[in-house]
Amino acid sequence: MSQGQGAQAAKVPDASTAPSVISALRTLCQGQCRKRLASPALSVAEKRQAHWKGEVALPDTASFLVDSHGRRFEYLRLSVTEACNFRCTYCLPNGYLKPAGLPQALTAGEIRNLVAGFARMGFWKVRLTGGEPTTRNDIVELVETVARTPGIRKVGLTTNGYRLRKIARELRMAGLSALNISIDSLDAGRFEAITGQPRLSEVLEGLEAALSAGIPSIKVNAVLLRDQNERDLEGFLEFVRERPVSVRFIELMRTGQNEQYFRRHHLSAGAIQFLLARSGWQPLEKDPGAGPALEYARPGYRGRIGVIAPYSKDFCESCNRLRVSSQGGIRLCLFGERDFSLRPLLQDASQLEELVQTVHHLIVRKAESHLLQEGNYGNTWNLSAIGG
Repeated sequence: MSQGQGAQAAKVPDASTAPSVISALRTLCQGQCRKRLASPALSVAEKRQAHWKGEVALPDTASFLVDSHGRRFEYLRLSVTEACNFRCTYCLPNGYLKPAGLPQALTAGEIRNLVAGFARMGFWKVRLTGGEPTTRNDIVELVETVARTPGIRKVGLTTNGYRLRKIARELRMAGLSALNISIDSLDAGRFEAITGQPRLSEVLEGLEAALSAGIPSIKVNAVLLRDQNERDLEGFLEFVRERPVSVRFIELMRTGQNEQYFRRHHLSAGAIQFLLARSGWQPLEKDPGAGPALEYARPGYRGRIGVIAPYSKDFCESCNRLRVSSQGGIRLCLFGERDFSLRPLLQDASQLEELVQTVHHLIVRKAESHLLQEGNYGNTWNLSAIGG
Protein backbone atom coordinates (compact mmCIF):
# COMPACT_ATOMS: atom_id res chain seq x y z
CA MET A 1 0.00 0.00 0.00
CA SER A 2 1.35 3.44 -0.92
CA GLN A 3 1.19 6.55 1.21
CA GLY A 4 -1.29 7.98 -1.25
CA GLN A 5 -3.53 4.97 -0.87
CA GLY A 6 -3.35 5.22 2.91
CA ALA A 7 -4.54 8.83 2.72
CA GLN A 8 -7.75 7.97 0.85
CA ALA A 9 -10.92 8.07 2.94
CA ALA A 10 -13.65 5.49 2.75
CA LYS A 11 -17.25 6.44 2.14
CA VAL A 12 -19.46 7.01 5.17
CA PRO A 13 -22.60 4.93 5.43
CA ASP A 14 -25.76 6.95 4.85
CA ALA A 15 -26.66 8.24 8.30
CA SER A 16 -30.31 8.43 7.35
CA THR A 17 -30.51 4.65 7.09
CA ALA A 18 -29.02 4.05 10.52
CA PRO A 19 -31.25 3.48 13.55
CA SER A 20 -31.55 6.48 15.81
CA VAL A 21 -28.62 6.34 18.17
CA ILE A 22 -30.19 8.91 20.45
CA SER A 23 -33.38 6.87 20.71
CA ALA A 24 -31.33 3.79 21.52
CA LEU A 25 -29.47 5.65 24.24
CA ARG A 26 -32.71 6.83 25.77
CA THR A 27 -33.99 3.26 25.86
CA LEU A 28 -30.82 2.10 27.59
CA CYS A 29 -31.28 4.77 30.22
CA GLN A 30 -34.56 3.28 31.45
CA GLY A 31 -33.73 1.71 34.78
CA GLN A 32 -34.11 2.21 38.48
CA CYS A 33 -30.45 3.06 39.07
CA ARG A 34 -29.34 6.37 37.49
CA LYS A 35 -25.59 6.48 38.03
CA ARG A 36 -23.80 8.96 35.81
CA LEU A 37 -21.33 7.50 33.31
CA ALA A 38 -18.81 10.15 34.27
CA SER A 39 -18.95 9.29 37.95
CA PRO A 40 -15.41 9.23 39.38
CA ALA A 41 -16.48 6.50 41.79
CA LEU A 42 -16.62 3.95 38.98
CA SER A 43 -13.59 2.43 37.29
CA VAL A 44 -13.62 2.11 33.50
CA ALA A 45 -14.27 -1.62 33.77
CA GLU A 46 -17.15 -1.04 36.22
CA LYS A 47 -18.66 1.57 33.91
CA ARG A 48 -18.61 -0.90 31.04
CA GLN A 49 -20.37 -3.55 33.12
CA ALA A 50 -22.95 -1.06 34.40
CA HIS A 51 -23.48 0.21 30.86
CA TRP A 52 -24.49 -3.20 29.58
CA LYS A 53 -26.61 -3.98 32.66
CA GLY A 54 -28.60 -0.79 32.08
CA GLU A 55 -27.44 0.69 35.39
CA VAL A 56 -25.62 3.67 33.86
CA ALA A 57 -27.53 6.75 32.81
CA LEU A 58 -26.34 7.56 29.32
CA PRO A 59 -27.15 11.01 27.88
CA ASP A 60 -30.64 11.57 26.49
CA THR A 61 -29.42 14.05 23.86
CA ALA A 62 -26.51 14.23 21.42
CA SER A 63 -24.44 15.95 24.12
CA PHE A 64 -22.10 12.99 24.75
CA LEU A 65 -20.46 10.46 22.48
CA VAL A 66 -20.07 7.00 24.05
CA ASP A 67 -18.82 3.85 22.30
CA SER A 68 -19.95 0.26 22.77
CA HIS A 69 -17.17 -0.28 25.35
CA GLY A 70 -18.49 2.43 27.69
CA ARG A 71 -15.84 5.03 26.84
CA ARG A 72 -16.89 8.68 26.58
CA PHE A 73 -15.14 10.86 23.99
CA GLU A 74 -14.40 14.53 24.57
CA TYR A 75 -11.04 15.19 22.87
CA LEU A 76 -10.59 15.81 19.13
CA ARG A 77 -7.17 15.63 17.46
CA LEU A 78 -7.47 17.43 14.14
CA SER A 79 -4.70 17.29 11.55
CA VAL A 80 -4.65 20.50 9.49
CA THR A 81 -1.92 19.39 7.06
CA GLU A 82 0.13 16.33 6.11
CA ALA A 83 3.13 18.47 5.13
CA CYS A 84 6.17 18.63 7.39
CA ASN A 85 9.48 20.45 6.95
CA PHE A 86 11.49 18.13 9.24
CA ARG A 87 12.88 14.73 8.26
CA CYS A 88 12.60 12.79 11.50
CA THR A 89 14.19 9.36 11.18
CA TYR A 90 11.23 7.60 12.82
CA CYS A 91 8.55 9.29 10.71
CA LEU A 92 9.65 10.92 7.43
CA PRO A 93 13.36 10.09 6.96
CA ASN A 94 13.22 11.13 3.30
CA GLY A 95 11.14 14.23 3.90
CA TYR A 96 7.53 14.88 2.99
CA LEU A 97 6.43 13.98 -0.52
CA LYS A 98 2.86 14.96 -1.34
CA PRO A 99 0.96 11.93 -2.67
CA ALA A 100 -0.36 12.33 -6.19
CA GLY A 101 -3.99 13.39 -6.21
CA LEU A 102 -4.13 14.28 -2.52
CA PRO A 103 -7.07 16.67 -1.97
CA GLN A 104 -6.54 20.11 -0.50
CA ALA A 105 -6.46 20.28 3.29
CA LEU A 106 -9.62 21.31 5.09
CA THR A 107 -10.45 24.99 4.74
CA ALA A 108 -11.03 27.31 7.67
CA GLY A 109 -14.77 27.13 7.02
CA GLU A 110 -14.81 23.34 6.97
CA ILE A 111 -12.80 23.27 10.20
CA ARG A 112 -15.28 25.68 11.80
CA ASN A 113 -18.21 23.41 10.93
CA LEU A 114 -16.35 20.27 12.00
CA VAL A 115 -15.43 21.63 15.43
CA ALA A 116 -18.95 22.97 15.97
CA GLY A 117 -20.32 19.50 15.35
CA PHE A 118 -17.93 17.83 17.77
CA ALA A 119 -18.61 20.50 20.39
CA ARG A 120 -22.29 19.62 20.04
CA MET A 121 -21.37 16.06 21.08
CA GLY A 122 -19.63 17.21 24.27
CA PHE A 123 -16.09 17.58 22.96
CA TRP A 124 -14.40 20.39 24.88
CA LYS A 125 -10.74 19.88 23.96
CA VAL A 126 -9.29 20.22 20.45
CA ARG A 127 -5.66 19.78 19.43
CA LEU A 128 -4.41 20.91 16.03
CA THR A 129 -1.73 18.63 14.63
CA GLY A 130 -0.03 17.80 11.33
CA GLY A 131 2.31 17.07 9.68
CA GLU A 132 3.60 20.38 10.94
CA PRO A 133 0.56 22.62 11.51
CA THR A 134 2.54 25.87 11.50
CA THR A 135 3.43 25.33 7.84
CA ARG A 136 -0.10 26.65 7.25
CA ASN A 137 0.00 30.43 6.95
CA ASP A 138 -3.43 30.68 8.58
CA ILE A 139 -2.56 28.66 11.70
CA VAL A 140 -3.19 31.60 14.07
CA GLU A 141 -6.61 32.17 12.49
CA LEU A 142 -7.41 28.46 12.80
CA VAL A 143 -6.57 28.52 16.51
CA GLU A 144 -8.86 31.52 16.95
CA THR A 145 -11.65 29.82 15.01
CA VAL A 146 -11.50 26.76 17.25
CA ALA A 147 -11.15 28.79 20.45
CA ARG A 148 -14.26 30.84 19.61
CA THR A 149 -16.42 27.75 19.13
CA PRO A 150 -19.07 27.52 21.89
CA GLY A 151 -18.31 24.58 24.17
CA ILE A 152 -14.58 24.39 23.41
CA ARG A 153 -12.61 25.14 26.56
CA LYS A 154 -9.11 24.03 25.63
CA VAL A 155 -7.22 24.46 22.35
CA GLY A 156 -3.88 22.72 21.88
CA LEU A 157 -1.22 22.67 19.17
CA THR A 158 1.50 20.11 18.49
CA THR A 159 4.50 21.53 16.61
CA ASN A 160 8.17 21.00 15.87
CA GLY A 161 8.62 24.56 17.10
CA TYR A 162 10.41 26.10 14.16
CA ARG A 163 8.06 29.13 13.97
CA LEU A 164 7.35 29.61 17.66
CA ARG A 165 9.83 32.46 18.17
CA LYS A 166 7.71 34.59 15.85
CA ILE A 167 4.15 33.48 16.53
CA ALA A 168 3.98 32.25 20.15
CA ARG A 169 2.38 35.46 21.43
CA GLU A 170 -0.07 35.61 18.51
CA LEU A 171 -1.10 32.02 19.21
CA ARG A 172 -1.73 32.82 22.85
CA MET A 173 -3.78 35.91 21.99
CA ALA A 174 -5.80 33.80 19.54
CA GLY A 175 -6.78 31.48 22.38
CA LEU A 176 -4.13 28.74 22.47
CA SER A 177 -4.06 27.15 25.92
CA ALA A 178 -1.86 24.06 25.43
CA LEU A 179 1.31 23.56 23.42
CA ASN A 180 3.30 20.40 22.70
CA ILE A 181 6.77 20.83 21.17
CA SER A 182 8.72 17.92 19.68
CA ILE A 183 12.31 17.95 20.97
CA ASP A 184 13.87 14.51 20.71
CA SER A 185 17.25 15.53 22.11
CA LEU A 186 18.82 18.46 23.93
CA ASP A 187 22.12 17.75 22.23
CA ALA A 188 22.43 19.78 19.01
CA GLY A 189 24.23 17.02 17.13
CA ARG A 190 21.77 14.29 18.13
CA PHE A 191 18.84 16.62 17.46
CA GLU A 192 20.03 17.21 13.90
CA ALA A 193 20.72 13.50 13.36
CA ILE A 194 17.17 12.61 14.41
CA THR A 195 15.23 15.48 12.79
CA GLY A 196 17.39 16.30 9.78
CA GLN A 197 17.43 19.95 10.85
CA PRO A 198 20.14 21.98 12.66
CA ARG A 199 17.50 23.99 14.49
CA LEU A 200 17.67 23.02 18.16
CA SER A 201 18.56 26.56 19.27
CA GLU A 202 15.61 28.00 17.31
CA VAL A 203 13.21 25.49 18.82
CA LEU A 204 14.43 26.15 22.36
CA GLU A 205 14.07 29.89 21.78
CA GLY A 206 10.53 29.18 20.62
CA LEU A 207 9.82 27.28 23.82
CA GLU A 208 11.06 30.22 25.90
CA ALA A 209 8.89 32.55 23.79
CA ALA A 210 5.89 30.35 24.56
CA LEU A 211 6.63 30.53 28.27
CA SER A 212 6.96 34.31 28.05
CA ALA A 213 3.67 34.52 26.14
CA GLY A 214 1.92 32.84 29.07
CA ILE A 215 0.63 29.72 27.31
CA PRO A 216 -0.76 27.80 30.34
CA SER A 217 0.31 24.26 29.45
CA ILE A 218 3.59 23.52 27.67
CA LYS A 219 4.88 20.01 27.07
CA VAL A 220 7.93 18.62 25.30
CA ASN A 221 7.58 15.38 23.35
CA ALA A 222 10.63 13.13 22.97
CA VAL A 223 10.38 9.82 21.15
CA LEU A 224 12.41 7.13 22.93
CA LEU A 225 15.08 5.79 20.54
CA ARG A 226 17.55 3.08 21.43
CA ASP A 227 21.15 4.05 20.61
CA GLN A 228 20.08 7.60 19.70
CA ASN A 229 18.76 9.61 22.64
CA GLU A 230 18.95 7.27 25.63
CA ARG A 231 21.64 9.51 27.11
CA ASP A 232 19.33 12.53 27.18
CA LEU A 233 17.32 11.48 30.25
CA GLU A 234 19.51 13.28 32.76
CA GLY A 235 19.55 16.38 30.59
CA PHE A 236 15.77 16.45 30.37
CA LEU A 237 15.43 15.95 34.12
CA GLU A 238 17.65 18.97 34.66
CA PHE A 239 15.69 20.85 31.99
CA VAL A 240 12.47 20.70 34.05
CA ARG A 241 14.15 21.63 37.33
CA GLU A 242 13.61 25.34 36.71
CA ARG A 243 10.98 25.29 33.94
CA PRO A 244 7.23 24.69 34.46
CA VAL A 245 6.98 22.27 31.54
CA SER A 246 6.32 18.56 31.22
CA VAL A 247 8.71 16.39 29.22
CA ARG A 248 6.99 13.25 27.93
CA PHE A 249 8.96 10.26 26.70
CA ILE A 250 6.98 8.47 23.99
CA GLU A 251 7.60 4.84 23.17
CA LEU A 252 8.36 4.37 19.47
CA MET A 253 5.38 2.93 17.60
CA ARG A 254 5.41 0.62 14.61
CA THR A 255 4.02 2.02 11.32
CA GLY A 256 3.89 0.84 7.74
CA GLN A 257 7.16 2.52 6.79
CA ASN A 258 9.41 1.95 9.79
CA GLU A 259 9.60 -1.83 10.34
CA GLN A 260 13.41 -2.12 10.23
CA TYR A 261 13.88 1.14 12.10
CA PHE A 262 11.47 -0.03 14.78
CA ARG A 263 13.39 -3.26 15.28
CA ARG A 264 16.68 -1.38 15.69
CA HIS A 265 15.55 1.50 17.84
CA HIS A 266 12.48 0.50 19.87
CA LEU A 267 13.06 1.04 23.58
CA SER A 268 10.46 0.00 26.12
CA ALA A 269 8.97 2.83 28.16
CA GLY A 270 9.32 0.57 31.19
CA ALA A 271 13.06 1.28 31.22
CA ILE A 272 12.40 5.00 31.73
CA GLN A 273 9.76 4.34 34.37
CA PHE A 274 12.25 2.19 36.30
CA LEU A 275 14.88 4.94 36.20
CA LEU A 276 12.36 7.58 37.29
CA ALA A 277 11.23 5.50 40.27
CA ARG A 278 14.84 4.85 41.26
CA SER A 279 15.53 8.60 41.09
CA GLY A 280 12.71 9.58 43.44
CA TRP A 281 10.05 10.64 40.93
CA GLN A 282 6.50 9.87 42.07
CA PRO A 283 3.51 9.10 39.81
CA LEU A 284 0.63 11.59 39.79
CA GLU A 285 -3.12 11.22 39.34
CA LYS A 286 -4.38 12.21 35.90
CA ASP A 287 -6.18 15.51 35.29
CA PRO A 288 -9.67 15.48 33.71
CA GLY A 289 -9.41 15.06 29.95
CA ALA A 290 -5.75 14.12 30.16
CA GLY A 291 -4.15 11.92 27.55
CA PRO A 292 -2.50 8.53 28.06
CA ALA A 293 0.71 9.88 29.61
CA LEU A 294 1.65 8.74 33.12
CA GLU A 295 3.12 11.83 34.79
CA TYR A 296 5.73 11.98 37.53
CA ALA A 297 6.80 14.77 39.87
CA ARG A 298 9.64 15.29 42.30
CA PRO A 299 10.13 17.88 45.07
CA GLY A 300 12.43 20.69 43.98
CA TYR A 301 11.48 20.46 40.32
CA ARG A 302 9.07 22.94 38.73
CA GLY A 303 8.31 20.67 35.78
CA ARG A 304 7.14 17.09 35.35
CA ILE A 305 8.13 14.00 33.46
CA GLY A 306 5.60 11.96 31.50
CA VAL A 307 5.74 8.52 29.90
CA ILE A 308 3.51 7.34 27.04
CA ALA A 309 3.64 3.56 26.72
CA PRO A 310 1.33 2.38 23.90
CA TYR A 311 2.47 -1.25 24.27
CA SER A 312 1.50 -1.39 27.94
CA LYS A 313 -1.44 -3.46 29.16
CA ASP A 314 -4.84 -1.70 29.04
CA PHE A 315 -3.37 1.36 27.26
CA CYS A 316 -6.63 1.85 25.33
CA GLU A 317 -8.95 1.36 28.31
CA SER A 318 -9.30 5.07 29.04
CA CYS A 319 -9.28 6.27 25.42
CA ASN A 320 -11.16 9.57 25.16
CA ARG A 321 -10.12 10.89 21.74
CA LEU A 322 -10.97 10.72 18.07
CA ARG A 323 -8.84 11.82 15.13
CA VAL A 324 -9.72 13.59 11.91
CA SER A 325 -7.26 13.84 9.03
CA SER A 326 -6.42 17.01 7.14
CA GLN A 327 -8.78 15.86 4.36
CA GLY A 328 -11.68 15.36 6.80
CA GLY A 329 -11.47 11.61 7.31
CA ILE A 330 -12.38 10.43 10.80
CA ARG A 331 -10.17 7.66 12.12
CA LEU A 332 -11.67 5.87 15.09
CA CYS A 333 -8.25 4.64 16.25
CA LEU A 334 -4.74 5.89 15.46
CA PHE A 335 -4.02 2.38 14.18
CA GLY A 336 -7.42 1.75 12.65
CA GLU A 337 -7.90 0.12 9.27
CA ARG A 338 -9.68 2.95 7.48
CA ASP A 339 -10.89 6.54 7.49
CA PHE A 340 -14.50 7.63 6.94
CA SER A 341 -14.89 10.91 5.12
CA LEU A 342 -16.84 13.62 6.95
CA ARG A 343 -15.95 16.27 4.40
CA PRO A 344 -19.26 16.19 2.49
CA LEU A 345 -20.96 17.11 5.79
CA LEU A 346 -18.73 20.14 6.44
CA GLN A 347 -19.87 22.37 3.59
CA ASP A 348 -22.56 24.29 5.43
CA ALA A 349 -23.53 24.94 9.05
CA SER A 350 -27.00 23.57 8.28
CA GLN A 351 -25.47 20.06 8.06
CA LEU A 352 -24.54 19.98 11.75
CA GLU A 353 -27.26 17.54 12.81
CA GLU A 354 -26.38 15.13 10.00
CA LEU A 355 -22.71 15.33 11.00
CA VAL A 356 -23.56 14.53 14.62
CA GLN A 357 -25.77 11.58 13.67
CA THR A 358 -23.10 10.21 11.33
CA VAL A 359 -20.39 10.26 14.01
CA HIS A 360 -22.78 8.57 16.47
CA HIS A 361 -23.40 5.90 13.88
CA LEU A 362 -19.68 5.37 13.27
CA ILE A 363 -18.56 5.23 16.91
CA VAL A 364 -20.08 1.77 17.36
CA ARG A 365 -17.34 0.49 15.02
CA LYS A 366 -14.53 1.57 17.34
CA ALA A 367 -12.50 -1.40 18.52
CA GLU A 368 -11.72 -1.97 22.17
CA SER A 369 -7.96 -1.81 21.57
CA HIS A 370 -5.30 -1.40 18.93
CA LEU A 371 -3.37 -4.48 17.83
CA LEU A 372 0.18 -3.12 17.94
CA GLN A 373 1.31 -6.02 20.10
CA GLU A 374 0.40 -8.31 17.21
CA GLY A 375 2.30 -6.20 14.68
CA ASN A 376 -0.90 -4.73 13.21
CA TYR A 377 -0.47 -0.99 12.56
CA GLY A 378 -3.69 -0.63 10.57
CA ASN A 379 -3.78 2.15 7.99
CA THR A 380 -1.00 4.19 9.63
CA TRP A 381 1.69 4.34 6.99
CA ASN A 382 3.49 7.10 8.93
CA LEU A 383 2.51 9.43 11.73
CA SER A 384 2.78 12.57 9.61
CA ALA A 385 -0.51 11.80 7.88
CA ILE A 386 -2.66 11.76 11.04
CA GLY A 387 -0.58 13.53 13.70
CA GLY A 388 -0.04 10.75 16.25
